[in-house]
Amino acid sequence: MTSITLLTGRVAPLGGQRTSAIDKRPVSGPCLLGPTGFADDEQADLRVHGGPEKAVHHYPRDHYEAWQTDLGLLPLLDAPGAFGENISTLNLTEASVAVGDIFRMGSALVQVSQGRQPCWKLTHRFAIPNMARRVQETGRTGWYYRVLEPGTVAPGDTIVLVDRAAPDWTLHRIWHAFYVDRLNAEELKNIAALEVLAEKWRLYARNRLESGRVEDWTPRLNGSLEGRA
Repeated sequence: MTSITLLTGRVAPLGGQRTSAIDKRPVSGPCLLGPTGFADDEQADLRVHGGPEKAVHHYPRDHYEAWQTDLGLLPLLDAPGAFGENISTLNLTEASVAVGDIFRMGSALVQVSQGRQPCWKLTHRFAIPNMARRVQETGRTGWYYRVLEPGTVAPGDTIVLVDRAAPDWTLHRIWHAFYVDRLNAEELKNIAALEVLAEKWRLYARNRLESGRVEDWTPRLNGSLEGRA
């Protein structure tokens, strides 16, 4: 059980003709959480952000010290929100949280649906080459929730673990299978059958099993450099 910092953001220019709502700011009062996210929150590109399986983004405050070691004392890392997160906490990380974990936040009930796949917008936000790839390679990605029961969440509310559907499948384990031991057939078979995991991730596993190849990450990681979002 740990208290949360709650953040939301509006779509705003990111540079050139691009827009993003990655600049999340702490809120001072309660927010309604519905099936696709917080009422006061927005996403610029609904093809790849938001939706029921990515309704809420959680990023561990625990990682900020490691990023400061890696990148230096950037002002962006002085407070939560650097990674576009809606929820910031201490003492919950990818090593301890598993896909399918169910948490109570305020009066809402949420379930871990998938890890985050970082995109080029992080590179743009930090103005550091390959920042999105660094997030992916470190495994310090954060994760998403689906909303099982809508409700109201306020800053300072506690996040409480209620149930675990697949405790062996930590987010770190799934990250390792996708980005380190990328063609481990046994792990991919198990991931493809993991019902509490977002369908898109299960499809990645099935496609790798069938093709024997890893999908191309370049458009997602380097989109801003290649004119793709």
